[in-house]
Amino acid sequence: METYLELFINSFTGYGNYLLKEILNPGWGNYFYWLLGISLFFWLLEIFMPWRQHQAKIRQDFWLDGFYMFFNFFLFSLVGFNAVSNIGVQAFNDLLALFRLKNIVAFEIHSWPIWAQLLTLFIVRDFIQWNVHRLLHRVDYLWEFHKLHHSVQEMGFGAHLRFHWMETVIYRTLEYIPLAMIGLGIQDFFVVHIFATAIGHFNHSNFKIPLGPLRYLVNNPQMHIWHHAKQMPYPYGANYGITLSIWDYLFRTAYLPDDGRDIELGFEEVEKYPNSFKEQQTYPFRSKKLNA
Repeated sequence: METYLELFINSFTGYGNYLLKEILNPGWGNYFYWLLGISLFFWLLEIFMPWRQHQAKIRQDFWLDGFYMFFNFFLFSLVGFNAVSNIGVQAFNDLLALFRLKNIVAFEIHSWPIWAQLLTLFIVRDFIQWNVHRLLHRVDYLWEFHKLHHSVQEMGFGAHLRFHWMETVIYRTLEYIPLAMIGLGIQDFFVVHIFATAIGHFNHSNFKIPLGPLRYLVNNPQMHIWHHAKQMPYPYGANYGITLSIWDYLFRTAYLPDDGRDIELGFEEVEKYPNSFKEQQTYPFRSKKLNA
């Protein structure tokens, strides 16, 4: 127990030092400024090349989504997730030790060329996330948390960042074992996170660019906006792709009747959903479905 407590405390101080270093030391390997730069890039595209020209430059909930960017990517990790996840990893390794197992690596890829490692991590992780995203829509308990992301009624790059902190816990928990089995940690490769973040911003942005055949491979605003449509012909929605759209085409969950520029977004009774950060965080725990 003392080991876990020490790990918990060290995780807080370690991540705090990391965050401070990120802010004070701009550089090419600095995720804090990459996130700011990517966000500014897509905001400028929305300002000068808007797809929905009637939408305000500072759209509905723009500043709230900006706060979610820092809360979910930095503050939440600092407050607890980094510490708790480190304890979870240690507890899992201790459990393996009870069965005299050192790890659960099914095959080792660290001897592969770096491009092959990156590509494997990217594809495997994206497929896992596609499946987790489906679960968030199909399981009532999980949908109560995912509703926050779908409360967006005007789409913009910042909508990518509006999600409940429990989604981070769900995604990372379900990602850990499959990635560990191929010898990869969730935080192994910086470039994969940067690329996925950029595509996530792009998917939600008020921007249109012809992708041609690439639209069947890479997610895009014209496809993803239908995922946020208020009215859908399928009970659990469609277009679950995070970075890649190919999973939806392969498993027949793609839905793209037109470009969806002016469709209504949200869900039934979205107007009654709380619009303050505090109430949005507590809403799932007060939900009748969650407490049934």
